Amino acid sequence: MGFIDVLFGRPLASSEDEGQRITPSQGIPTFGLDALSSAAYGPEAALTILLPLGLLGVRYIVPLTAAIIGLLVIVFFSYRQTIAAYPMGGGSYTVARENLGSGAGVLAGAALMIDYLLNVAVGISAGIGALVSAVPWLQPHTLALCLFVLVILTVVNLRGVKEAGSAFLAPTYLFVGTLAVVILIGLYKVVASGGHPVAVVSLGAAEPGLAPSLRVVGVWILLKAFASGCTALTGVEAVSNGVQAFRKPVVPAARATLTAIIAILILLLGGIAVLVKYYGIMATDPGAAGYQSVLSLLTAAVTGKGIFYDLTMFSVLLVLCLSANTSFADFPRLCRVVARDDYLPHSLTTRGRRLVYSEGIWALAILAGLLLILFGGVTDRLIPLFAVGAFLAFTLSQVGMVGHWVRTASWAGTWHSILVNGLGALATGITALVIVVAKFAEGAWVVVLLLPAAVLFMGRVRRHYEEVAVETALTGSVADARELAPPIVLVPVDRWNAATEKAVRFAMTLSPDVQAVHVTCEADENRPSWLSEPPAGTRLPKLVTLASPFRLVIHPIVDYVLKVEKENPERTVAVVIASMVERHWYHYFLHNQRADILTALLLVGGDERINIINVPWYLKA
Repeated sequence: MGFIDVLFGRPLASSEDEGQRITPSQGIPTFGLDALSSAAYGPEAALTILLPLGLLGVRYIVPLTAAIIGLLVIVFFSYRQTIAAYPMGGGSYTVARENLGSGAGVLAGAALMIDYLLNVAVGISAGIGALVSAVPWLQPHTLALCLFVLVILTVVNLRGVKEAGSAFLAPTYLFVGTLAVVILIGLYKVVASGGHPVAVVSLGAAEPGLAPSLRVVGVWILLKAFASGCTALTGVEAVSNGVQAFRKPVVPAARATLTAIIAILILLLGGIAVLVKYYGIMATDPGAAGYQSVLSLLTAAVTGKGIFYDLTMFSVLLVLCLSANTSFADFPRLCRVVARDDYLPHSLTTRGRRLVYSEGIWALAILAGLLLILFGGVTDRLIPLFAVGAFLAFTLSQVGMVGHWVRTASWAGTWHSILVNGLGALATGITALVIVVAKFAEGAWVVVLLLPAAVLFMGRVRRHYEEVAVETALTGSVADARELAPPIVLVPVDRWNAATEKAVRFAMTLSPDVQAVHVTCEADENRPSWLSEPPAGTRLPKLVTLASPFRLVIHPIVDYVLKVEKENPERTVAVVIASMVERHWYHYFLHNQRADILTALLLVGGDERINIINVPWYLKA
């Protein structure tokens, strides 16, 4: 077994596709890590906005979380319908394209792709940021650690969807399990104490009797807190994009996975919000010295700082880093669907050695790596950004589902579905607008600029494919072989050897009009011996000698080929090039690469009447 097989796994045949599909239990870490990990930063994002309100701000976290959960439930029912209506995947892009037109589909696809890209950078940097805050001496290595995690995620996902789901199963359930224990113990203490629990460790928690720093709460600050907390909804659409990754029947499996993810997320968000209120835990400034996350403060307050605290924080760190796996599972599948409609390169539709869309994985890894390098692995300012793309996709998807029900069924039979999707579209549309306005100055303008750029790029790709289709369209149904003149065949030769002989022999099977083109770089250069004394029984082509006083070899040949083509407008020109094929890559440095350079120049400078044929000679030594 070679190194590539060890690293990426053995190649899988297309017939093995069914064995690579995942179960709902594997689907939770595959498609749910992004959504579940938001429980680690969604409530904290809202509490950070409420910092100026002091303890009064903590009291608002429960109604804000309730509003977010209500929106989450609406989105959940919408995507359950999407999974059943569009089981081939594509999520928001497919729904919007088929019901609202290609423009809306491209916009939804661009929004989702930007969302997935930002999710990778934010998730990895947030996880490494938590690690660096716990181990300060790692601070100088932040970027290197981020890129290391990115490489691991890339390799694991290149091994296949099933491998990735299995690899991240334990960290996901460890995260859910430890947080569930914290919430259950905390709720028990709240009930047992009559609503006045005593923190085991009080670090950054506001004392219950303190007066708030502000008495008047503005609507704007609550809207900003709601917009920040809505980052908890990112990743919800992931299952609808990857329906075909599940074992058959795919719709029940995908729905079961989505239901489990949403149920777990609701319990985590609700439990954290209630405990934050009763323990009086306030967020700390992320940029201040001694910063601790809300989950760190909450876990310490409920269970103390012991082994369980360390285990919980370790699970949070793992899930934050691995939350990018959702993007690796969905981004390539989304690109594949978009590329099938000619809005992205067609190579993104091809599955690799492990039956995954490898080029999409590589593209995501490279783009995310560039983003991490650009921001030095510190992407706190990007955290609110990917919610913009997610909610825009939510809105377009649900508007599209309204169109789907109106178009495919009677109003009487689907009024409840239309109501759910219409309410969801209204809620997510307003939320998207609030997020853009509230977060515009903090960096949301980046997405506002990226979206039109991505849509423009996809439109140019589509236009290119349309132009190619028009140019390559057949004008006749059957190839007419009558009155075809044989091509003029040109064979560039340097010296007579086995490789040259093979190229000449092949050329002479194509046409009786064969020319050997030889370049002389010195004025007194002798006539090649193979022309004056040919081997017995060998029929040689016509010799054309090109003088090159400046010792150039390739350009005189290119010029001669173009000249022959121009002088013979009714005939095609074939250039037969003898190429050496080495057994080892490092042997290529021992030879000139004139054959490759000549091929490239002819492709650039020629047209459809010049045909290039490479005749390989495989070296065995």
